[in-house]
Amino acid sequence: MIISNQVLLITGASSGIGATLARKLAAQFSGIRLILAARNQQKLESVAAECLKAGAEVLVVATDMSQVEQVKTLARLAVERFGRVDVLVNNAGYAQIGPVELISTADGKEQFAVNFHGPLVLIQALIPTMRNQGGGRIINISSIAGRLAFPMGGLYSASKFALEALSDVLRMELEGFNIKVSVIEPGPVNTEFVEVANQKISLALPNLENTPYRASFEAIKDIEQRIANLAWSSEQVAKVIVRAITANHPRPRYVASTGGRTLLFLMTKLMPLWLVDMFWKRFYGINLVEKDWKARNSGPTIY
Repeated sequence: MIISNQVLLITGASSGIGATLARKLAAQFSGIRLILAARNQQKLESVAAECLKAGAEVLVVATDMSQVEQVKTLARLAVERFGRVDVLVNNAGYAQIGPVELISTADGKEQFAVNFHGPLVLIQALIPTMRNQGGGRIINISSIAGRLAFPMGGLYSASKFALEALSDVLRMELEGFNIKVSVIEPGPVNTEFVEVANQKISLALPNLENTPYRASFEAIKDIEQRIANLAWSSEQVAKVIVRAITANHPRPRYVASTGGRTLLFLMTKLMPLWLVDMFWKRFYGINLVEKDWKARNSGPTIY
């Protein structure tokens, strides 16, 4: 599909994958029109300046995806400015690290608000426009964690599982309107993603050593180093997104991860569930939590 002169809306466009994608589209396709959304106005303006220099027309809309009215305003301003939206890339999202037990209700709601409900509201707002213009594309940025759940990332995985289910339903519901829906599933990516996750848990749980999960928190401190050889750059993921945008017949899912397809096959098709559980428990140190708990509670039972 030729996307020169088309209108593309990218959320989470101030840094990481979203910013890289915006720059790449502006540089590759003449006359492209971009709507860039994220919370940080200053960073957005910086990305927009680069895209403008490359020849794109750009609209910047500072948007907090957890705020429904701001999301609706983003859709309205995009249509008011350009009259259409050909491609929506729901890229905004973040992760929380920590066991489900310790994630507060407020933090759990925010996780789903940004990763699931915000994209849902934006999609709902833009479906009529895409239908009336004769079609469009919706690209939802999920994660390998949207197919595989693992300890210490439960709320993040749950939000991405939900986004994947939504994408599957939309793919079927919108096909008759020529609106195509695809999911991108990155693995580890060299962005601020893990840093942000660590910052959030440091703020939410300042006394990690006093929790029953302290052994796991200690074990995952070096997780970035352990997965460094597998991590992709934002540029690599952006290339996959561009492929999904430009394909005449886009696939429902694009795995953007070294060994990702193999991992998914092993974890979902080949390995028994008990072995999958054992692998993730060891990887995230939950086996150490179990060992520590048993050691602390192994005294004689008093009746």
